[in-house]
Amino acid sequence: MKKKAVPAKAPAKKAKHAKKAKRAHKATIFDPTVFLATVKPGRATTAHRKNDVIFSQGAPADAVFYVQKGKIKIVVASKQGKEAVVGILGSGEFFGEGCLIGQPLRLATAKAMGESEVIRVDKTEMTRVLHAEPKFAQMFMTHLLIRNTRIEEDLVDQLFNSSEKRLARTLLMLANFGKEGKPQAVTTMISQETLAEIIGTTRPRVSYFMNKFRKLGFIDYNGHLEVHSSLLSVLLAD
Repeated sequence: MKKKAVPAKAPAKKAKHAKKAKRAHKATIFDPTVFLATVKPGRATTAHRKNDVIFSQGAPADAVFYVQKGKIKIVVASKQGKEAVVGILGSGEFFGEGCLIGQPLRLATAKAMGESEVIRVDKTEMTRVLHAEPKFAQMFMTHLLIRNTRIEEDLVDQLFNSSEKRLARTLLMLANFGKEGKPQAVTTMISQETLAEIIGTTRPRVSYFMNKFRKLGFIDYNGHLEVHSSLLSVLLAD
């Protein structure tokens, strides 16, 4: 009499080990956002108020910083004491990365423009994770490419555009135009002096154009600055 074939069953122990291995694999998946939000050796989170200095021009360059929330301005000072704002960074952006290419001292000063939170990653830890984690390396590379493109656009802006167009572009960038489909409210207070430093003009000129933009309905002041998509028309005008 022929015996019926019984389907082979995986041993219980083997199935148990497979489940454990699957859970372990999930646990070891690297998440860049978790890495940048976790305080561990080589990483520290600090809170800053308006005008707090995160690092100063001429200080040792020994870490990279990441903006968790708020806005940070990068300021360069001449030997004569004249200052210029060369960049404004928001949440999700890195700064101070010059230390990774052997920059011994900071070439600029980083200041908080309002209530901000940043994470400091030691140079050694940053180098380690860039080599060990492809996801993080890709995220960081994307940041560098976007930053490089922005610098090129800033240069073209300074060379060929009027101060009115430069101001319009700066306001749209501050409102994150293009990231979420429409401009967002600028919750960090930015003085006209700072705007003048960014676009390379005088405060009275900034004041004149800000009033003009408001009369035309391109911007609003309601306790904070609101930038409307219609401001884009200033950039598109011949």
